[in-house]
Amino acid sequence: MSIFASKIRFQKINLITIVLLFIVILAGGVVRSTGSGMGCPDWPKCFGRYIPPVNAADLPKDYKQKYVAGRLAKNQRFAKMLDVFGYGDLARRIREDRSILIPEEFNAAKTWTEYVNRLLGAASGIFLLLTAWFSFSYRGDNKLIPFLSVLNLLLVGLQGWLGSIVVSTNLVAWIVTVHMMLALGILALSIVTYHLAKVSGKHKLNINPIIHVVALLTLIMTILQIAFGTGVREKIDEVASRLQGGYRSDWISNAGVVFFRHRDIAIFVLLINVLLFALIRRGFSRHSLQQQLMSFTFLMIMLQIVTGILLSYWSLPPFAQASHIILASLIFGAQFYLILNLYRAVKAQEAHK
Repeated sequence: MSIFASKIRFQKINLITIVLLFIVILAGGVVRSTGSGMGCPDWPKCFGRYIPPVNAADLPKDYKQKYVAGRLAKNQRFAKMLDVFGYGDLARRIREDRSILIPEEFNAAKTWTEYVNRLLGAASGIFLLLTAWFSFSYRGDNKLIPFLSVLNLLLVGLQGWLGSIVVSTNLVAWIVTVHMMLALGILALSIVTYHLAKVSGKHKLNINPIIHVVALLTLIMTILQIAFGTGVREKIDEVASRLQGGYRSDWISNAGVVFFRHRDIAIFVLLINVLLFALIRRGFSRHSLQQQLMSFTFLMIMLQIVTGILLSYWSLPPFAQASHIILASLIFGAQFYLILNLYRAVKAQEAHK
């Protein structure tokens, strides 16, 4: 295969990988909102099978005791790692957590929800591997492309491990936030490598520096908003556990100050996006990629507001939770890609002189 053909294949595979990563984030949101994380208690198989069971009659004997023991052993290993890094108190709480000894009841819907999530994760891993492989066609043009592609492949392995810790432990709330931030980091690296390949050899844009500053601030505020959102999710999990899954309509009211911070920052995110949109309209033509990205971002923000209202007033319906997560990720992706196209655009001729 020629170098040129390898470069084209890299761009196509990288783009498919980006789409898959968004789908995996959505699938993860569905797993989280439906409580399906332990739907498959073992890995890489599910209940010891490559194709999971559909009814309890197909389950292995003594599966509850077996998988509780496996979960306990995993948590003990994680506690030892926390000891090494100086989190002795948290490690002790994990060791003493008796809630993980309560076995999960088999639920076919949750099992298949988690199984599909794993299949999508495996597919994204395969495409990230292919992306890393074909990225070396750019080693003579931009060594950053293969470096970031290989780094992304390593980060996916860490992400998979973190995901298992999220569902295995009931106490390490901050791992939910780290898990989400790492997912965005993997997505960002894939977007960067795709963009670097598309703009290879093109000149930088000469635009108003204020646009760069406002765009960067907008992205930072979006990341903070997502971080606060995962904080709300962690607090909701704590409240739900305390209320033993009941009184769902009271979960939001018991979430505390983190919910109100999340809501207040949303207003600021909207306002700063309005400002950025105005600057982009002045600096770029109507049909430019930059304006298209801003229009897409605003559409996602409006839908995000709708799902936020549904979550607040309809007792956190699972479909709205998953939608809220994927919309936030799409906003992040569009804003990040916009920033890249403010420096060196795929279609540079669209910028106003």
